[in-house]
Order: sequence, then structure tokens, then C-alpha cells
Amino acid sequence: MSKDIDPGAPLLDRADERLKHEAGVGGAIRAFLDRVRSGDLGSLPVVVGLIIICVVFQTLNPIFLSPNNLVNLLFDCSTVGVIALGIVCILMVGEIDLSVGSVSGLASALLGVFWVNMGWPAVLAILAALAVGALIGSLYAALFNRFGMPSFVATLAGLLAVLGLQLYLLGSTGSINLPYGSPVVSFGQTMVMPHVVAYVLAALAGLAMFATEYRTAARRREAGLSSSSLGGLLLRAIVVTVVLEFVAFYLNQDRGVPWMFGLFVGLVVVMNYALTRTKWGRSMTAVGGNREAARRAGINVRLTYASAFVLCSVLASAGGILSAARLATSSQQAGTGDVNLNAIASAVIGGTSLFGGRGSAFSALLGIIVIQSIASGLTLLDLSSSLRYMITGAVLAIAVIVDSLARRSRVSHGRA
Repeated sequence: MSKDIDPGAPLLDRADERLKHEAGVGGAIRAFLDRVRSGDLGSLPVVVGLIIICVVFQTLNPIFLSPNNLVNLLFDCSTVGVIALGIVCILMVGEIDLSVGSVSGLASALLGVFWVNMGWPAVLAILAALAVGALIGSLYAALFNRFGMPSFVATLAGLLAVLGLQLYLLGSTGSINLPYGSPVVSFGQTMVMPHVVAYVLAALAGLAMFATEYRTAARRREAGLSSSSLGGLLLRAIVVTVVLEFVAFYLNQDRGVPWMFGLFVGLVVVMNYALTRTKWGRSMTAVGGNREAARRAGINVRLTYASAFVLCSVLASAGGILSAARLATSSQQAGTGDVNLNAIASAVIGGTSLFGGRGSAFSALLGIIVIQSIASGLTLLDLSSSLRYMITGAVLAIAVIVDSLARRSRVSHGRA
């Protein structure tokens, strides 16, 4: 009990006094430290790691944080980042999808076949590729729900089968060049936001953050729970707005903020709302935390799993389409290599738990920025890809260790 709360006051008066005390800035800081000690780390480890990465690479090569390099980094983040967003969904229910790389490669191939070879409109070709992704996710869901096939095995089989289908579609040529200068290719390579639009979106992000947190705080006060003060909410919103405006200003010194990255962030925001503000999102968290308890609570567990598998495959297809637009080609190499590694590692490094039930859409955003920063920094230093694999593997191992230790701490503090 805080020393400035009178122990002799009536119980309700003491509760009100405690709520006011915890609503201040000092109370918010203490609450944050309590959450960290109890294992509720949130995005703190990845933010600290990203700062360290930026400091190290900027010290070794001053070009790392140049506007031009950061714009290229954001372009590259968007393709795998969308795939990682799907991985967040499947990890939330405690499962895994090992075929996202192959599914993205198949979507890339389908775009080239339908659009270039068969002459379909680009929009129709994109929708068809996304529909095939949804069909693949539905197949995984059926294997998991009806036959009890572990997701690891089902998606591993899918990885091989989908990769074979991709190679078959592309045939002996091995690649299909997309029309250079078309809106699809321009979107993936050159299209950036007008400077004014970037500034407006940064301001709207701060306003949306304040409105959301103010509404949450009001509801907590109505329920008699502790909540953040109005001053604290304003301070956080102002800090976020200033940071985003500076980022927009800095990137505008070069080409500007890529529209493709804006699309990725938009998907992250929508997914974050769905996971935190909807019945479906609460069902995802409940099923990932304890499947049997969720079933007893009346949640349609099978439908929740199916939605996670389908959404993961659809987002993998979307990532493949963006990758094809970025490279202006559909090739047999699309979706191979380290795409699977980077997508899964991004979600885990960003803070999504491998044990299910805990995660955030922003995990994909933070995680892919970390991984792409490592890749960009090592490329600028002219170091081999072998070192990039080793460093990324080490970062992934550290992220899993932190997650395991945080989980133990949450269990010991009754927050699991």
C-alpha cells in the first residue's frame, strides 16, 4: 500500500484514493515496471534490440540510416512482412504453417500465368491468386480439424506439393516477366506517398492512438478500475505523433514513404483491431491459451482454427503478389530460400509467443524491420549471406529464450 493512502479511511474511500494515485505518471511507470517484472514484456525486447542494431550498423557504416537506404528497407520489409502477419495469426492459436514461402511463390506464379500468359486483367489475376491461397488454407484446416493431422505435418506436405505446382506452372522457362511500368510493378518498385499525405497519416495515427486509449481509460474508470490519466494519454500520443512526423520528414528527404509499406502498415492496423477488439480476436487468444477451456466456454474451436489457417495462406499469397511486383517477375525462385525463415522469425522476434495465446499484429511489423535491418546492414558492410543467417538464427534463439523466461515469470506471478 502506498504511503500517501490513509489506512484509517473507509474502504471505498481508500480504493478511490488508490485509483487516483495509480492514474498519475508515477503510477503508470510503476505499473509498467510491475508488468515487466511479472513477465509481460510486450514489445520492449524487440525495440531495445532494434535500437542496438541501428547504433551498431550506423557506427560501422554511416549510410545505414540514410533516407535512401531506409526507403529501400521499407520496400523490402513489405513483402515478407505481409507473410509474417499471417504467421502471427497461426501462432496465436498455437499452430504453425511451414508452407507460407511456397504458397507465396505459387501466388507469384499464378499472377504471371493469369495476367501475362492468359491475358487476364491484373485485378482478376490477383483475386484468383488470393482465392487459391484461401483454398490451400481451407485444405490445411480440414486436415487438422477432421483428421487430426498435426499442422507441422500438414503444412510440410503442403510445402512440397505447392512448390511442385509452382514449378509445373512456370514450366521450362522458369520465369515470367511482368509488364514493366504497369501499375502493379510501379506499386512494388517506385510508388511513394506525396509528402503531404505522409504527414497527414502520421498525425492521424497519433489521433487514433489517443482516441483509442481515451476510450479504454473511460471504460476502466466506469468499471471502477485504475486507468491512465488524461495527461499521460496526451503525452504518449504527442510523443508518437512527433516521432512519426519526424520519420515522414526524414524519408521525404529522399523519395518518401512507399505506398507498399503503407499497405503493409494498414493491414497490421486492421489485424490489430481484429485481434484486440472483436469476438474473433478474443476467440483466437482463448483457443491458443487453452483449447479445452475455450471449447467449454462455448467458442467454436474448429472454426477459429480454420480462420487462422485460411488467413495465414491468404496473407502468404498477398506477400507473393507483392514480391512479384517488387521484382517485376514471377520465377521459380520466388518463395524459396529464406522466405519461410524470415516470415516465421519475424513473428517470433517481434513478440508473438510460440506457445500460443499471446501476440500482436505489430509483432510482424517490428520483427521484419529487425530482420531486414540486419540484412541491409550486412549488405552495406559487404559481408556474406552466411553471416546474416548466423546472426538471424542467434537473434531468433534469443527471442525464443526471452519468450520462455517471460512465460515462466507470468506463470509464477499468476498472469499466464
